[in-house]
Amino acid sequence: DGPHPIITEKVLNLLQTYNAKASFFCVGTNVQKFAETYASILNQGHGVGNHTMQHLNASKVGDREYLHDIRAAKQFIDSKMFRPPYGKLSSFLQKQIEHSSIDLKIVMWSILSGDFDPDITAEKCKDNVLLHAKQGDIIVFHDSEKAAEKMLFALEATLKYFSQQGFSFQALSYNLLDEQLNN
Repeated sequence: DGPHPIITEKVLNLLQTYNAKASFFCVGTNVQKFAETYASILNQGHGVGNHTMQHLNASKVGDREYLHDIRAAKQFIDSKMFRPPYGKLSSFLQKQIEHSSIDLKIVMWSILSGDFDPDITAEKCKDNVLLHAKQGDIIVFHDSEKAAEKMLFALEATLKYFSQQGFSFQALSYNLLDEQLNN
């Protein structure tokens, strides 16, 4: 949901400590406000994806407004990947995003840490990942103010645990996703 000048920088430092790469699905307004932080993400070799301009919920706005918001974010986020805020899209929107002039690959997740949920503890966020993640999974953490404390705790535990198990962490790329779909 970032970038955020303080939280994203903490995430970048953690990732660097564990020689890990990640993908940041960015909100266009945050990219505008925090261009230096966005540049840091790219300069450090991480991936980025479109997460709409204003973090819109597709079920609460009209299709035209939602598609316009994605196009607006494309002006600031150079990526072929898209993750819908709140993880829900109608089949109409899916087709428009992937097959129209928008032409983005929709990327969902395998594991949702739950760091955004006020009713879940940091320990539960960590467990959501460590007890369920396996090779090849896409794990979602949020670099936002409301998730920061739980996210940083769970992310560091995840990086430490899986690094000790010999895993590595890769940023998503459109080419990698395309390759996985065709195999």
